[in-house]
Amino acid sequence: MRTGFQISSLVPSGLVFDGVSDSMDSVILAVRSEAAEAQCPLCATASRRIHSRYIRHVADLPSAGRRVRLRLLTRRFTCEVPHCRRRIFAERFGEDLVPLRRRRTARLEYIVHHLGLALGGRPAASFAKRLMLPVSNDTLLRVVRRRTAMPTDPLLVVGIDDWAFRRNRRYGTIVCDLERRRIVALLPDRETATVRAWLSKHPAINIVSRDRGGGYGEAAAKALPNAIQVADRWHLMENASAAFLDAVRRSMNRIRTAIGATTINPELLTCAEKLRYQGYLRRQDSHAVITALVSDGVSLKEIVRRTGHSRNLVRQISRGGGTDMFRTRQSTLDGHLPFLDAQWSGGCRNGAELWRRLKGQGFKGSLRVVAEWATRRRRAETISHQQLQKVPAARTIAQLMTTKRDHLTKAETVTLAVIEQNVPMLADAQALVGRFHAMIRKKAEMELEPWIDDSKRSLIASFANGIANDKGAVHAAITQPWSNGQVEAQITKLKLVKRQMYGRAKLDLLQARLIGAP
Repeated sequence: MRTGFQISSLVPSGLVFDGVSDSMDSVILAVRSEAAEAQCPLCATASRRIHSRYIRHVADLPSAGRRVRLRLLTRRFTCEVPHCRRRIFAERFGEDLVPLRRRRTARLEYIVHHLGLALGGRPAASFAKRLMLPVSNDTLLRVVRRRTAMPTDPLLVVGIDDWAFRRNRRYGTIVCDLERRRIVALLPDRETATVRAWLSKHPAINIVSRDRGGGYGEAAAKALPNAIQVADRWHLMENASAAFLDAVRRSMNRIRTAIGATTINPELLTCAEKLRYQGYLRRQDSHAVITALVSDGVSLKEIVRRTGHSRNLVRQISRGGGTDMFRTRQSTLDGHLPFLDAQWSGGCRNGAELWRRLKGQGFKGSLRVVAEWATRRRRAETISHQQLQKVPAARTIAQLMTTKRDHLTKAETVTLAVIEQNVPMLADAQALVGRFHAMIRKKAEMELEPWIDDSKRSLIASFANGIANDKGAVHAAITQPWSNGQVEAQITKLKLVKRQMYGRAKLDLLQARLIGAP
C-alpha cells in the first residue's frame, strides 16, 4: 500500500512495528512488544523463557478516515519459580497501552469513555460511527460504568436537594460538594433515614446547605448535630412571595368589596366567561359545604370521605384559602384599552374596523378578542360604571403591590390606593414581605428577630412561624456565603443527562456519568 507517511507513526509507544496489510475498510498493523521478558502476574518474577505465541486483534485510533487494527503478537512465558502456582502466563502490555482482556487500546478506550460521558449510549454510538470508531451503545455504557472513579476528597461543605426520577411520582436526592462545585452522591429517594445514613458516613461535614423542607433538616440534625444548617436564600424569598400571594387570595372578598365589583352581570359575559362563572358558582357551593363541616368540628379525613374532594383542597379551604375561585385572566387588550376607548368615543363601533386600527398600533391579537370587547361594550352602554368594574386576578394584584409605583399606570395606582385604604392588613403584609426581601439581600441579620415579632400578627403569620421554627438555618443563610444555587445548576445538568438516556437512566449510570467522570 502506498502511503505518504511512515506507518510506524501509527503504532502506540512501547510496541514494535513488523508490517502492514490492507483490507476493505481498515488498515491492519502487525506489532509486538519490544520487551525481552515479562513478569509473572502472580509472583512478579521476570521470565525470559517463551512457551508459545498467539495473536490478539485490538482496535486502535482511526487514521485518514480508515479504521486501524493491531495484529498484536502475544507471547506466553513459563514461570520458573518452583512454588508459584502460575506455570504459564501471557505477557501484559500495561493498562496505559493495551489493557488486560480489552479489544481496544488504552487511547481508544479513553475516547470511547468520553464519548459515552458526553452523549450517552445511542447518540454516542451514532457519532462514533461517523468517526470510524464502530462501537455499540451497550459497549459505550459498559465502558462508562467500568471506568467510574468515585471522588475520595474529604467533604466539609455540602448542598442537598431533591430531584425527580418522574415528576410527582418518584424523587431522589442529590448531594453536592459546594467547595469543589461537583456532585458527590445520588441517593435513590428523599427519605429522612436514607439521607441521615449517608450523612453519618461523612462526619467531617460542618456546613449543610438545604432547601426549607423539613426532611433534610431533620436528617442533618440527627446525623451531624454540630454542623451548621443553611437555608437556601432563593427558596426563602420565593416562599415569602408565595405567602403574600396566599394572603392576597384570602383577601379577595374584601378587595372586591373595596373596588365595588361584588356583583356580576351574566349578560355582560362572553361565552367563555360564562363557562368560568358557572364553574365558579359550583365551586362556591362546594366551598360552603366544606366550610360548614369544618366549623362543625368534622375531621379533614371525614370531610374528604363525605364530599369526595381531594385532601389538598379540603386542607386549603379549612385554612382560609380557596376563596379566589373566579380568577380573572389578563387579556392582550389590557394595554390597548385607552386607545379603544378613544376610538369608541369617536364613533367607531365596528369590531373589525377597531381590530384593523389596533393592528396599526402594534396589536398582535386576533379579531375575535376585539369583537368580543366591542360586543360587551355595546351591551354595557346602559350599565352603570360600578357594574363595569373588573377586579384583577390575585396574582396580578400581588404583582402590582410589589412593583415600584413609578412603574405603574395611573389606573393601576388608583386601584392599589383603594385596596390599601380598605384592606390595611394586606398593605402591612406587603411591607413585611418587602422588609424580609431587603433583609436577605442586604444580609441584615439583626433585623430577623424584630421581623418575626411583627409578622406573627399579620396575614403572613404562618410563614413567620415557619421562619421562627427554622431560625438557625435562616440566620445562617443571611450570614454565611453558601447557598443551594449551584445545587440547582447541577440538577439542571442531571435532568439533561437523564433525558439524553431516555429509559436507561438508572441510578448507577447517572452516577457514572455525573460523578465518576475524571
